[in-house]
Amino acid sequence: MSGLQLLPIFLVGLAGSVHCVGMCGGIVGALSAASRPRPRPQSRPGPQPVIAIALAAPSPASPAGAPAVAPADRLARVLAYNGGRIGSYMLSGALAGGLAGGAQSLARLAGLQIGFYWLANLMLVALGLYLMDAWRGLARLEAAGQPVWRRVQPLLAPLLPMDSAAKALALGGLWGWLPCGMVYSVLLTAMLSGSAAAGAAVMLAFGLGTLPMLLGLGLLGARLRETLRRRAVRIAGGLLVLSFGLLGLARAANGLSLGWIDALCLTGHP
Repeated sequence: MSGLQLLPIFLVGLAGSVHCVGMCGGIVGALSAASRPRPRPQSRPGPQPVIAIALAAPSPASPAGAPAVAPADRLARVLAYNGGRIGSYMLSGALAGGLAGGAQSLARLAGLQIGFYWLANLMLVALGLYLMDAWRGLARLEAAGQPVWRRVQPLLAPLLPMDSAAKALALGGLWGWLPCGMVYSVLLTAMLSGSAAAGAAVMLAFGLGTLPMLLGLGLLGARLRETLRRRAVRIAGGLLVLSFGLLGLARAANGLSLGWIDALCLTGHP
């Protein structure tokens, strides 16, 4: 896939990363402290309370009142965590793109492929509405992924507290498998890319789009988190993602090129 084709995926990650405040904000914020922080009440359903409780447990290595982590160490841990997270995204994208590409080469089912293009764009519409809190259907999809997360979650215990970059890298790699409607939405695009390499590239572009937000959360912590929780910010991000989905549906419905607007479509007719 070309850089121009990956640009909309990057923008979806950037706009949709307001969702990461709820899903990853607590774990990333913990990277900037020497001890495990006390969790704030969570309004979102899902596995966050479990990890929040784990982070809040007392640590003999991190007594109360311990000094903050040195800026260089904090940056190393935040970068390591995000490297692991994006790496897991790329692995899932490679699996999705490779499996779908193999099935496509064997079956040549054009009608089925077109159906998945429609589904991918409908998922973007659903994600945009989800980010704006206009429709919470994706929360049920995230709940469906809980069985996978319950198998991964026990692996987190040896990684807490996150007192090294190596632990942060491993934790990010596991955290990337957290049930997330936004990731599921982009994985459909990775599946339609047609190959493992292209699927990994799609998820890399998406992960890089989420990176500025999570880097900011790791380095600035609560100050940025409060700003990103504002309704206006979520609506702006949701509207951008919703626009990508609607453009893709328009292109799929017409079956025609929309000129320069094609560059803004994540998916369309094959």
